[in-house]
Amino acid sequence: MSRLVECVPNVSEGRRRDVIDTLAAAVTASPGVALLDRTSDPDHNRSVLTFAGEPEAVTTAIEAVVAAAIEHIDLRSHTGQHPRMGAVDVVPFVPLGDTTMAECVALACAFGARIAERFELPVYLYAEAATRPERRLLSDIRRPQFEGLAEAMAAPGGEPDFGPRRPHPSAGATVVGARPFLIAWNIELASADVALAKRIAKAIRERDGGLPRVQALGLYLEESGHAQVSMNLLDFRITPLWRVWDAVAELAAGAGVELLDSELIGLAPLAAFTQTADHIAIEDDLPLEARMARAASYLRLRDFVPTMALELRLAAAGQASGS
Repeated sequence: MSRLVECVPNVSEGRRRDVIDTLAAAVTASPGVALLDRTSDPDHNRSVLTFAGEPEAVTTAIEAVVAAAIEHIDLRSHTGQHPRMGAVDVVPFVPLGDTTMAECVALACAFGARIAERFELPVYLYAEAATRPERRLLSDIRRPQFEGLAEAMAAPGGEPDFGPRRPHPSAGATVVGARPFLIAWNIELASADVALAKRIAKAIRERDGGLPRVQALGLYLEESGHAQVSMNLLDFRITPLWRVWDAVAELAAGAGVELLDSELIGLAPLAAFTQTADHIAIEDDLPLEARMARAASYLRLRDFVPTMALELRLAAAGQASGS
């Protein structure tokens, strides 16, 4: 795959299709990048774009996304279930192919400085690019959310890594970093009991003694009328999808509740599917896509297609471009 970088910006708009289309168009209009996925959630009021290319092309594309988001998103009138502090809430760079994490850290630092200057936007660095231990976790930086951002920034130690020590009036602040591949995954309960979803989230997340490398929140989805356990799996090799699914199912069953289904936000590595296929003893000699489909069925994965796997989506994008 040579020197490729994946970028997965999370933007605070999941309801206005015209705005989401404009943000996606900022990517597709940028030469040298492939838009691999776009996912929007009206309850979260959040969209995730996934694209990849060589480093310079990727940073050109994400800068165009930031410009469009600042033009069209005003957090002063924004509501949604998902925590957020910025119109472009988080911009992670993920190394692919021969790209190293150190290269992505340098990319994050240079990009953060650039958008801070261009847009007068406070920028915090996180994950592998963090300049302080307390800023490694996105949730720790984002805890004040947009509404508490001015106070948090004025407090000792609250200054951003780049940009002014005050929120952008409508766009808040942006968190930029470098990290390994992350799986954003939600499990919906066949229940409206958000208190149960919150108890499950607390039980499974690492910071409260649960599953290693798992972050989780319990949310209520007005559109479906169900509660959801919303998660980031920071390292699927340590805690695979099937282990999380089984743990959530067991905890929900203890309250007499079944799991409805699950959804990926963006893509997952191919190995995340084959891990699950191995766990449920799907025959090795079946075609890859059949094994993936069986794994997806076990996880009740909504709208499954094989190209939910990053490697297959990249291959499809390469064929479409003739490369």
